Parts: sequence; structure tokens; C-alpha cells
Amino acid sequence: MANVVVIGAQWGDEGKGKITDLLSRSADVVVRYQGGVNAGHTIVVDGKVLKLHLIPSGILYPETICLIGSGTVVDPKVMLREIGMLMENDIDISGLQLASTAHVTMPYHRLLDQAMEEKRGAQKIGTTGRGIGPTYADKAQRNGVRVIDLLDEDRLRERLLGPLKEKNELLNKIYGVNPLNPEDVIEEYLGYGKRLSTHVVECTRTIHEAARNRKNILFEGAQGTLLDLDHGTYPYVTSSNPVSGGACIGAGVGPTLIDRVIGVAKAYTTRVGEGPFPTELQGSLNDQLCDRGGEFGTTTGRRRRCGWFDGVIGRYAVEVNGLDCLAITKLDVLDELNEIKVCIAYELDGKTIEHFPSCAESFARCKPIFKVLPGWQGSTAHCRRLEDLPSTAMNYLRFLAELMEVPIAIVSLGASRDQTIVVEDPIHGPKRALLSC
Repeated sequence: MANVVVIGAQWGDEGKGKITDLLSRSADVVVRYQGGVNAGHTIVVDGKVLKLHLIPSGILYPETICLIGSGTVVDPKVMLREIGMLMENDIDISGLQLASTAHVTMPYHRLLDQAMEEKRGAQKIGTTGRGIGPTYADKAQRNGVRVIDLLDEDRLRERLLGPLKEKNELLNKIYGVNPLNPEDVIEEYLGYGKRLSTHVVECTRTIHEAARNRKNILFEGAQGTLLDLDHGTYPYVTSSNPVSGGACIGAGVGPTLIDRVIGVAKAYTTRVGEGPFPTELQGSLNDQLCDRGGEFGTTTGRRRRCGWFDGVIGRYAVEVNGLDCLAITKLDVLDELNEIKVCIAYELDGKTIEHFPSCAESFARCKPIFKVLPGWQGSTAHCRRLEDLPSTAMNYLRFLAELMEVPIAIVSLGASRDQTIVVEDPIHGPKRALLSC
């Protein structure tokens, strides 16, 4: 038995969906522990592209329980749309479960999110406009609606009418947005509750029952470490905790239940939205990585900003998550380059630093100090064993492992399931990885 957390070690979009899907074949339970529909996972199975925002990637395995945990915020309209998409593709959803205590993204959350971002103007933070921040804000203010409230009309009225009156005044008087009709909202969301009711469970009971029965549990985070509300590049962050510690809170488990933490990182770095990005590339090289890597957001479709691998934020991710091993994705995107740069430190105000600065303004002034490595200029897309990789590609991976002081367990060389080198299965394998420094 092994209980494993999968987290993003950069700014999200690292390919966690594919790695979670890969590991789910060994998992009995997959738990999504934070975030909302602002996240997106793209999985390619038998040439079929499936895009998920809320439902855990493990849903593709019919025997796996897929639980949307209490730490997530759920847009029921989007969830039902995903369920419909999966059913159209003949995917069994009988194992899908939804925590009764997860908070619900309401229509006024989306309206407020979009209106506030527009109001920020030049100071915008790059929100997706999906209502995630306002949903978490209401949760923290003890003013939110939870999934369990959608199952009872009287309770929904009690929970909704006061906040909705306040939100309507805010929308109308501050942002000039037409108010919502309470009866329409109640009718719509009771309908969602009725359709989702067969999936609603008590989150912690499900997880702890699985743990008592010595089942393998996989905890799936959304976004990435540098978007963490407390430990990321604030204020250009998400509204929850994607770091490994967030799994304990969002799923309702103690840290002693977690056996291993695997971090997912691209062989380069990307970021979507606003905020500092020291290794960001411009011009044709940025376009080359973006086009070869298909760097467009699953949720928003926005073009991602591309840059060289940043070892400073990588080491930071190792520290704040307690990473045991790494999955390196999209190594194949670098196949055509004759040289590859890796950031090993920053120059900040004339001084060399090797740590991630907590101040966003200081981070914006950081200039990367690079180590230049030779490229391999050959295709890796068909490699299935470490021995198949060009020696220069192997040296690149070893350099990343040495820089981050964490062994590499998985190397991904494309979007499909089979385009993967599994050095060690983090769930069933021993506590060691063969590709290390």
C-alpha cells in the first residue's frame, strides 16, 4: 500500500493529468483536493483527447473511485457537462464521488470574478474569470454554499438569500452588473443538486475507510507550487493551496497518511497569465517551444509563456512539498535545440542568490544565471527505456536531478500514455528512483 500526492512543481500546466492518469492504474482511490474549474487536465487515450477540469484523471479506470474532495470548489454546471462528455465516450462514471462539504461556485461568483478583474485594469492578476477566488472568499467568510445545501430547498434558501442580496447590491452598485433573480438561482441549483445527488458522499469517511482497508490512494493537486496562495508568487497566485500540505486539508487526512510526494515538472518552464517569470523567452524560440509543446491553456485557451527550466523555483518546490521524486514531462519538445539553458541562480540587485525571494517586486527584478548544456538534436518521441535516450538527453536529465537533489522516477516524451519511461512506479516501486544525481 502507498498513499501518494502528485503536485505541480512549477506554475501549473506541467502535465499532471497524464502523470495522474498513469499512476491511477495502480491506485484504488484518486482524490482531487483543491482548486476548481480554473484547472484543466488534458489526457490522450487511444488517440482520443479528453479535457477534464473537475473530475479526477483516474476516472478512465473503471475500478477506481474518483473523489472530488472538500477542498475543491465545484461548479456543478461544468461538472455535469464533464459527466456528459465522459458518458458520450463510453467511460464508466460509477466510481465518481463528490464531497458533500465541497463549496459551490455560484453564478454571482463568476460575475464578481470577471468584474473585479476588469476593474483592476493594468493591475490585473490573470484570473480565469471562473469565480474561484470569490468562492473561496465566501468559504473563508463562512458565507458559502456547499454541495449538501443543493440537496434541500429549505437549507439552500437559508444559505443563499442573505449572501445573494449582498452580492446583487455589490454587482449592481459597484460594477454596474444586472442583479440575479433569487428564485431562478434556487431553481437552477436545486436541479443541479438533484442530478448530482447519487454521487454525493462524506469525503473523509470514504478516504479513511479506504486507508483502513489498505487501499492505494492518489491525491491529485491542481495548478502548481508557484501558484500556491501562501507560498507562491503572490498576488499572482490561485486561491487555494496546491502544495502537498494542501492534500491533508483538502482531503481531510493527517500528514502521517501520506507516504510519498511526486512533483511534476516540464523539461522547460511555462506560465500562463500575469506575474514575474525570470527565465521567460521572447521571439522565435518562445514560439518554437509553444508550438511544439502545444502550450495553450486547457481551461482558457490562453497561449502560455515559455522559458528555460528554472532550477531555483525547482529547488523551492522540493522544499515546500517535501518531494520524494520527480516526473519530467515534455522532454521531446527540446529535441530540435542545439543548446539548452538551465537557470541555476538569480542575480538580484547585483548579488547572486540561489533562493526564491518571497517579495514579488524582488522576484520581478531577478535575472537568471544560466548553465548552458548541449542539445541532442534527435527525436526522443519513440524512446521507451532510459537506454533508448540519446546520451546528451540522459545527461540533461541527470543535471536536473542533481540540481534539484531529487531523483527522477518518470520521463514523459509525448501526450499519449505509451510515450512514457517509467523508471520507478511511485506507488508500487521501492523508495528509490534509478535516474538520480
